[in-house]
Amino acid sequence: MAMTDFVIITRSMRARRFSTLLTALSVSVAVALLLTLLMMKDAGRAAFERGSGNVHMIVGRDGTPLQSLLNSVYYAGIPRNPIRWAEFEKIRDAHAPEVPMPPGIQPGFAVPIQLGDSFQGLPVVATTEAFFTRFEPVAGRPFEFAAGEKFKENFQAVLGSRAARDTGLRVGDKFNVTHGSGMNGHVHDEFEFTVVGVLKDTGSAHDRAIFTNLTSSWLLHALDRLEREHGHDHGHEGHEHGPDGECLHGPEISEADLTDADRLITGVLLRTPTREGRDASAAMATVFTALRSDTSLTVAQPSQEINRLFAIVGAVDKILIAMASVVLAGSAVSILLAMYGSMDLRRRQVAILRVLGCSKGRIFSLVLTEAAIIGVIGSVVGIVLAFAAGPLIALVMRRQLGLFIDPVLPPDLTLLTMVGVIVLAALAGLLPAVMAYRTPVANNLKPLG
Repeated sequence: MAMTDFVIITRSMRARRFSTLLTALSVSVAVALLLTLLMMKDAGRAAFERGSGNVHMIVGRDGTPLQSLLNSVYYAGIPRNPIRWAEFEKIRDAHAPEVPMPPGIQPGFAVPIQLGDSFQGLPVVATTEAFFTRFEPVAGRPFEFAAGEKFKENFQAVLGSRAARDTGLRVGDKFNVTHGSGMNGHVHDEFEFTVVGVLKDTGSAHDRAIFTNLTSSWLLHALDRLEREHGHDHGHEGHEHGPDGECLHGPEISEADLTDADRLITGVLLRTPTREGRDASAAMATVFTALRSDTSLTVAQPSQEINRLFAIVGAVDKILIAMASVVLAGSAVSILLAMYGSMDLRRRQVAILRVLGCSKGRIFSLVLTEAAIIGVIGSVVGIVLAFAAGPLIALVMRRQLGLFIDPVLPPDLTLLTMVGVIVLAALAGLLPAVMAYRTPVANNLKPLG
């Protein structure tokens, strides 16, 4: 076999197989880390933009607009300060009236939501039918049902896709909700909810929620109020009970028992009227200013709050990418150390090649090319690892947080990273190449030992 440069390089790498593989692995891990962070950087922002959908504003009484967005759209927490129903009606009638619109104008909406209950740790969102008919979790993509339909009566429930998977509930199944997050709350065992529908995936936090009729939630908490006021189990008095003490016919409470203090919500998903084919409204600024004139309300514009959130997260992204770059530089140093550490064996190999007719320039290029090949191997394996890790991380984020992340890495950025790694590896091989170039032939042809 002719002693081509490729044959010489591959034999040299096989002679130091363990060192070569370990060095290439360090490069691949650094490349995979860097590319994965770059993928998640933009994909994470896109994921947070899902969920608020076609909403222009979120009205609540949280501490900050960002907190209002996180609680009402991503169900990160439970708002503590409620909005009375009369206040909601005032907001709705002023900014999204349920009246016929002029030709060419799309009506807005005001969808009330109430958070505070849970089931198996998943948020239970009390709302109205308008949540499914008017609100779109992803702009242009309304809710779709995988099974059943939306609730039409009290004590019916609709499950998000992930909530259905996690709980195992199906259409027709019954369950009891828990007041609070489930850690310190009590189970509302007076009423059972019946599952009437399961939603298709939306790729948003709504997938991990359970949706119930708003009046049902009011009745649950009104019963608690009545029991506190009367000092006994108002709902079970005078009823037939089973062997375990459960009420067989349900508690005696109806909408007539509700007071203004019972009719509470925690947030409003608001969209102002717009012209057909447009998402923004000229009235948004006016509505925003009018709502904020009530200093007790917190008004969040999702797009602005997401920008603010990622302005904060962006600093963390830069730190993580800088750390990945340092790891990548460290892998280049490992190439340098590996090749430098093998110089004793390499000097004899170089001397033999020189005797066989290799010039100093060829020796220099052989060592430099070997370092670059290690960079090629490491970058290719790193790219494969990154593309494998991206969907895996996206799956975990979707199942654990209900966020749809679509990790996409532009080909030009991938190619640029690969070229950069190869150049970095070649630079790391520069010092060993210079040492090989200067290797004296006579001194290194002496017999070993």
